[in-house]
Amino acid sequence: MHGFLNIDKPAGMTSHDVVARVRRLTGRGVKVGHAGTLDPAATGVLPVALGHATRLIEYLGDVRKGYRGLVRLGVVTSTDDAEGEVVSIAPVPLLTPELIEAAVAPLRGTIMQVPPMYSALHHQGQRLYDLARAGKTVEREARPVQIDALEWELGDPGELVITVACGKGTYIRALARDIGVTLGCGAHLAALQRTFVGPFLIGDAVALADLQADPDRLPLALVPPEVALAGWPTAQLDAEDSRRVRNGLPVALAALPGEFARACDEAGALLAVLRRTGDAWRPEKVFF
Repeated sequence: MHGFLNIDKPAGMTSHDVVARVRRLTGRGVKVGHAGTLDPAATGVLPVALGHATRLIEYLGDVRKGYRGLVRLGVVTSTDDAEGEVVSIAPVPLLTPELIEAAVAPLRGTIMQVPPMYSALHHQGQRLYDLARAGKTVEREARPVQIDALEWELGDPGELVITVACGKGTYIRALARDIGVTLGCGAHLAALQRTFVGPFLIGDAVALADLQADPDRLPLALVPPEVALAGWPTAQLDAEDSRRVRNGLPVALAALPGEFARACDEAGALLAVLRRTGDAWRPEKVFF
């Protein structure tokens, strides 16, 4: 059993919990892993790899991700989301489109973002969230992150709904925090849904509960492993080049862009990940 499950993760479960549930459904002997940790309180797209698709997880690390978040203004929490303790409460100013847009606009493009104190990043060998739970706060260095799109709409009084498309390493909690800082009232992320991870879309996702209720749906829900390589240059190999790649040997191909390519055998099935070395392409991972 090889491929990806596009799971719509429910709130209250860790990504590891989802993997454990899927592993029970597949039985022993099938490798299972997830691509892109999603906070327990968050819902939405969690790609889960089965079989040799687990070897493709690393290539999903740099793909764009999408989120829809509920920002609650006027309330600051210790974790920048609804899981933390309330730190302060302040009145929310009159929210005009001009005021909101002025707070949001600087957060688009390549920005420098300070990670939340409650995060899995390391500081002098310790996780930041471990230091935070011990009551310690340390200076965090701002890091560049890419915000490709950041749109907003008014929700209930004192709330904004933001829609984000971003690169790796982005904290949506930090966006909510920074919007609140600019508006002068503080804010936290009250709810979060991940809407896509690269080619995996929320509209195509399957509920974990549905798979558990009817395990026979699992094979039907699998998408091919090569979905993780969507958009990559593709090399269609003949029988001889397929043989060479299976034996770990380089092949000479017509000009292909970039450093990586996916190779399909003569039947059109995904055979390998190739990496350019000079004028040749060497197999980096072979699947059959």
